[in-house]
Amino acid sequence: MASVTESDVPPPAAARASARQDGGRTRTRMRAAERRASILAAATEVFAETGYQRGKVSDIAKRVGVTEPVVFQNFGSKSALYEAVLDHAATAVITLLAAAADAGRPILEVLTAFLDPAHMDRFHQRGAHGFLFADAASLAHDPNLGPVARHVHQHFAGALADLVRQGQSAGDIRRDISPDTAAWWLVSLLAGRGFRAAVVPDHGVVEARLTQMALRSLAPEADGA
Repeated sequence: MASVTESDVPPPAAARASARQDGGRTRTRMRAAERRASILAAATEVFAETGYQRGKVSDIAKRVGVTEPVVFQNFGSKSALYEAVLDHAATAVITLLAAAADAGRPILEVLTAFLDPAHMDRFHQRGAHGFLFADAASLAHDPNLGPVARHVHQHFAGALADLVRQGQSAGDIRRDISPDTAAWWLVSLLAGRGFRAAVVPDHGVVEARLTQMALRSLAPEADGA
């Protein structure tokens, strides 16, 4: 699943027209917006590679080509920047899932592709969004970052619950389960992946079987089983 960053999105045509009409003042605002997007993209890379604790604002600034004070001017603090990164990453993943569903793919098919063990391996490797979410989960009890970590997982679970509801309405997902419970079950399945990788023999086989069990339990033919 491809990643999405704000820097991939060109300025709207209206904004470009406004920049031409208003002269330097609007162009300065556009440069500031682009700088903020660049900082966010660089921070996403750094935190996805190192995690929050080891991530350095100096490394983020270096990747963008600005000074550390510029990073703080745009986001206020390292923790606020991390929160923006998590929100941005969660929104990117949710948007891609929703786009696949809106394109007419059955919800169970969308979830099958997302939960595929090979995709999950890529999703959770360093540098990917899944690594960010796992890092956030490890900070859930941190007094400062805990609320941020919980929020991003609640956001993702809420989006998964909406997908389950959509699938139930279309007949793709069994109707006798709670969408919220199903969503948190899937989030827990993802959150436990690192633990299983560390302690479970034949990890790949177990992951494939767990995924199959999860998907079978959502399928309409499982109704009444």
